[in-house]
Amino acid sequence: MTHADDTEGTRRDFLYYATAGTGAVVTGAAVWPLINQMNASADVKALASIRVDVAGIEPGTQLTVKWRGKPVFIRRRTEEEIALARKQDGEDYPDKLARNANLPADAPATDANRALDENEEWLVMMGVCTHLGCVPLGDGAGDYGGWFCPCHGSHYDAAGRIRKGPAPRNLDVPVAAFIDENTIKLG
Repeated sequence: MTHADDTEGTRRDFLYYATAGTGAVVTGAAVWPLINQMNASADVKALASIRVDVAGIEPGTQLTVKWRGKPVFIRRRTEEEIALARKQDGEDYPDKLARNANLPADAPATDANRALDENEEWLVMMGVCTHLGCVPLGDGAGDYGGWFCPCHGSHYDAAGRIRKGPAPRNLDVPVAAFIDENTIKLG
């Protein structure tokens, strides 16, 4: 073996490594935009959680806000509405689960498990009918003093539980919490 054969082997190895390294860099540069596009955009990240000022909501009124592209009902209930919802606890309803993202999935659909606070004054629910995604009417609408979806006839009670009609389950309660006495954080 001569000194020239040694040099050729070294050059060949260098060309293999250089080509492989360049190929890896080019592949990474081509694949990265495809992977990066799957990350959430800035506007989606901004909607991940919002803060809602509820200081101006009087008992018996409701505020509707848009969160993650869907309406959210924030209702400050009167003593009468709370009493009605508690009375309705003992009645038979199709969906026995609270559907409250703040509680375990198997939590029963009592008024206390659907309300946001200990006094059961605040009710926060996704304003989307669980039948076909319509927006139900509120302010005591329907046969049970809660919400009514006129599109297909779903009736929800004073705690947002399905009572009659084609909707298969209760209105969903999103992740929500009071961060101070006048502000609710969604998400």
